[in-house]
Amino acid sequence: MSQPYTPPFTITSSMLNQVSLISEKVGVLSVQGAWQSPQLRKTNQIKTITGTLQIEGNTLSEAQVSAILEGKRVLGSPRELAEVQGAIKAYEQLAQLDPYTTDDLCTAHHWLMGDILKQAGHFRTQAVGIHQGEKVIHVAPPANRVAGLMADLLHWLKHSDDHPLISSSVFHYEFEFIHPFMDGNGRMGRLWQTLLLSRWRPIFQFLPLESIIREHQQAYYQALAQADHAASANAFIDFMLEAILQTLDKNADVNASVNATVNLDGLKTAEAVRALLAQNPTMTRKEMAARIGKDLRTIDRAIKQLQDKQQLRRVGSDKTGHWELL
Repeated sequence: MSQPYTPPFTITSSMLNQVSLISEKVGVLSVQGAWQSPQLRKTNQIKTITGTLQIEGNTLSEAQVSAILEGKRVLGSPRELAEVQGAIKAYEQLAQLDPYTTDDLCTAHHWLMGDILKQAGHFRTQAVGIHQGEKVIHVAPPANRVAGLMADLLHWLKHSDDHPLISSSVFHYEFEFIHPFMDGNGRMGRLWQTLLLSRWRPIFQFLPLESIIREHQQAYYQALAQADHAASANAFIDFMLEAILQTLDKNADVNASVNATVNLDGLKTAEAVRALLAQNPTMTRKEMAARIGKDLRTIDRAIKQLQDKQQLRRVGSDKTGHWELL
């Protein structure tokens, strides 16, 4: 009986230090709670979609992607507009996907590429290579091996004991190496790593990691090439951990800005309570009452309403605990 497939990589002390630092920063951001702001989520979604598509040559700006999200007409090529619509659908439905199944992988690819690629949602049936100008920099495995290679990779991913920050980066690299689809492999690899990270910590569903990768696009490709040359995912793991750290650091700055200005105009009391607790999970009832302009009884009723709907819970004691939005 053959041994289960294990991708080639080695966990280093540098990686472990990065994982520890990332975990610490994720914990801080999660407690702060500003990432739950609908405004911040939308802003980051726009950055994510724009970033991942611009890596693939899409020229639409964040402002144009924002307009498409709002249902407005935007001037652009039919392909670029279809790419944005596909990415919106895939990222909005990310939480529905099982990251360990071929069926959901193909479903996500169909969402992304359905209006662009005839074979969307199906593994490729012919050979492909990645070109840089006139030079072929990577020849993917033969098409008749794709289904087996992806099954082996997903099996390893599901049963891996490695930290999700590392295993998601390994999957991302291996996915790009296999290149299972005729087109859209880059954006699929980034989408799937975001899905895997969000299963570890939900905050990653709303962090624009793809935007940071776009800012370091050349280094991204170099890390893939270095991993190919070394027959080990290490260089790519290092790159992704650093990109995740930069995403967290940049988002911490954005959170501070969001925390400083929360607009409560027109919100019902319960909605205002949610907005304030997304800003500051340690806020007291008295502070909420003062900010919203309601008495304590009204605030208590709003909190109970949110708790009854399983949208809010108290973690820890009344004196030293904090609120958690669900």
